[in-house]
Amino acid sequence: MTGMNHIAILPILIPMAAMVFNLLVGDGRSNRRIIGINIGFSVLLLLVSILLLTVLAQSSTAAAAVYPLGNWPVPFGIVLVADRLAAVMVLTTSILSLAALIFASARWHSRGTNFFPLFHALVMGLNGAFLTGDLFNLFVFFELLLAASYGLALHGGGRNRVRAAMHYIVINLVASFLFLIGVALIYGTTGTLNMADIARAVPHIAADDLGLFEAGVAVLGIAFLIKAGSWPLHFWLPNTYSSAAPPVAALFAVMTKVGFYAILRLWTLVFANQTGPELAFGQNVLFVLGIATVAYGSVGALSSKALDRLASYLILVSAGTLLLAVAYNVPGVTTGALYYVVVATLAAGALFLLKDVIDQVLPAEAQILAVSLEFYGDEEEVLDEDQEVSRSFPAAATLLSWCFAIAALVMAGLPPLSGFLSKFAMLSAAFGADNAPTAATWWITGALIVSGLFVLIAMVRNGINIFWTSLPDDGGLALRPLEIGPIMVLLALCVLMAVFAGPALSYFADTAAFIHAPQNYIDLVLPQEDTP
Repeated sequence: MTGMNHIAILPILIPMAAMVFNLLVGDGRSNRRIIGINIGFSVLLLLVSILLLTVLAQSSTAAAAVYPLGNWPVPFGIVLVADRLAAVMVLTTSILSLAALIFASARWHSRGTNFFPLFHALVMGLNGAFLTGDLFNLFVFFELLLAASYGLALHGGGRNRVRAAMHYIVINLVASFLFLIGVALIYGTTGTLNMADIARAVPHIAADDLGLFEAGVAVLGIAFLIKAGSWPLHFWLPNTYSSAAPPVAALFAVMTKVGFYAILRLWTLVFANQTGPELAFGQNVLFVLGIATVAYGSVGALSSKALDRLASYLILVSAGTLLLAVAYNVPGVTTGALYYVVVATLAAGALFLLKDVIDQVLPAEAQILAVSLEFYGDEEEVLDEDQEVSRSFPAAATLLSWCFAIAALVMAGLPPLSGFLSKFAMLSAAFGADNAPTAATWWITGALIVSGLFVLIAMVRNGINIFWTSLPDDGGLALRPLEIGPIMVLLALCVLMAVFAGPALSYFADTAAFIHAPQNYIDLVLPQEDTP
């Protein structure tokens, strides 16, 4: 192993070390030094994620860092594979987790016990899921991030939050059960769980075992679709995300992308280059589910009156858009989808955080909140008068409105920001893939345009209700720097993604080209003598 390969394990080791540290020092909710150390761990993770992506982007020979744990031979041992796709997802997770943790350190971390170890365990599970090279450890990291998310979904307590969290737990336990069944069927027919080895073995599966293998893939696909928030398996998502504590909901914005990542990874690696009616059927199913998810999320966003509920439905819109990109199976469309997944995740996380800030500073929103608290008994939502006094900014109202406007433009996909550029990249690649546009091309075009219109209407309506009818006349609002700062950074990154769209799209194009050429991945992971 080279020195670069060791970078692949660091995004897992750093949050694991942070989790162990918090378990050893105990509950440090009121200790500013412990809070600072936790933020330091997240900063270190961000730096390592940037280093990993930079090394892969600048390397002309190594397209991935392959790390066999214990130096056991592949495919028999556990292997981590940090290619460009994994590096993008790890970096997105690191940025969002740092922003959410800084936001939570202002006050939300003290609303319950063990917030920091659960938070870092969730980040560890997310990074592990993106970096693992075999299905069984994908299941292990899935369960780790889900176990941590169960505790975080309940963070702060309250009847409404507990009810939504219990629904979330039951649904994901069912998904985990399906995951295990699918993995068992795939192992029984291929004799391996290493993703590269599965791709190598699929063309050689006996005809008698092919049906069993396809059944395992279908069951595994259902588990991934549940985790991705696909219609009609998504009903756990809006209530869970809108009921969770704001920094938790912001980090949850990247969790559905784990399902998308797993589908994209296995689809391009194992199935997309195969032929036959089974492939066409799977591709059509993904496409229909993508259209249905986009439609449901758009209508849900249009009907949402609360900003956190709206942000939850925007997660569904993004999930459907990404499923459409996977089903289209064209490298150019995948390029736009990878660009989209980053900006949509960061903007959605910023919206969840922005909702909490708006609740604190706008009187009308606070009154509605008080009524809901009295009904549901969510006593943790009452603002802490005895905590650190927030600074009053004369231009705070303008700052909040600009943050909301940028998030709206990104999520609706309007020019000139990155949401528009990502959708334009997908559509231009779809029209350029064939000499004549197919029915699928027109369907994906209609879905992206109509959903953008619905999201724009929903965002404008919520903006009018918040900033035109609820804003104080003096405009001097009290804001916590630790809360408004992460929101501004997330949205600034969305703007920078538009400013540097050329280099970003070039990187994503190289990433898409690599994942749509599965033999490159197989040759990197498996020893040459193991490949036919």
